[in-house]
Amino acid sequence: MWDDLDPRSLDSRDRDPAEAREIGSVDPRDVFFQGLDLPRGLERERVHVHSHDYDVRGSEVRTLATVGAFRVVPLSDLHDERGRPGDLWHGDLDHLRTAGLVRVVGYLDDDVRTPLLTLSDRGRALLETHRNPDHRPRQAFYAGDVKRRELTHDAHVHRAYVRAAERLGHDGVRIVRVVLDAEMKRDYQRFLQERNRDRQDSDGRPDRTRAEIQEWAHDRGLPVEDDGVQFPDLRIEYEWPDGRRDVEDVEVTTPNYRGAHAAAKARAGFTRYRAGGGRVGGRTGRGGGRSSDIRLAEELL
Repeated sequence: MWDDLDPRSLDSRDRDPAEAREIGSVDPRDVFFQGLDLPRGLERERVHVHSHDYDVRGSEVRTLATVGAFRVVPLSDLHDERGRPGDLWHGDLDHLRTAGLVRVVGYLDDDVRTPLLTLSDRGRALLETHRNPDHRPRQAFYAGDVKRRELTHDAHVHRAYVRAAERLGHDGVRIVRVVLDAEMKRDYQRFLQERNRDRQDSDGRPDRTRAEIQEWAHDRGLPVEDDGVQFPDLRIEYEWPDGRRDVEDVEVTTPNYRGAHAAAKARAGFTRYRAGGGRVGGRTGRGGGRSSDIRLAEELL
């Protein structure tokens, strides 16, 4: 979505060639704290947020930004400053938990009941108050507000991102932002209700025509199936080595995906990942890229 710009409309000729050559140098794990004026080194530094002060280091900022970008992340997906698995009672996560910047919101339904982490309001405030206002595109951060019935599904979105990022990394691309379905749906609702704003006689029902909805979806690279816009769980925005911008839409599938809902998602062409499994099928980018794995798609449906 690139701040409401269609990524297909951006030509590599608008980019500085020197900058284009350097785009592969950024670690995909660091993408979420780009644009944040916060510590990045090994030593903790004092950070002021409203009436509170916190001591944080680069690895802790990366953890906060990652959890904030995905709203909920399993503890086992996080690592400390030495690359060790996350531990709520030692190292980075113990420090962030004690400071009240992260909290456990639930547990993944697996053999070890993996804790699921989300940002506290203080954790989100730390990120929001230290944004570089000139950095684009803007990465959204979330704190709490996780529906309990959707916890298991949402916990796998970050894992799907890691798998997709690893695959995209082999192509030499640089990931610049992720967009969750909540952000896309919010923008869609604003579009639907735009004419109702400041209208005294409005009953709250959107009056957009089917053609207008299709145009809105097409401009953002989103498919329309069964008279409804299909939103992926996750959109990954990235740049190719030559400066071209593109997106990959990712959907996390669960055993509950059946019937018309599953069929619509399959036709949408999103890259699909089974919760607890690997890639199901889909395509990279709006221009085609990789084709769907038909056999796996049929197995899913």
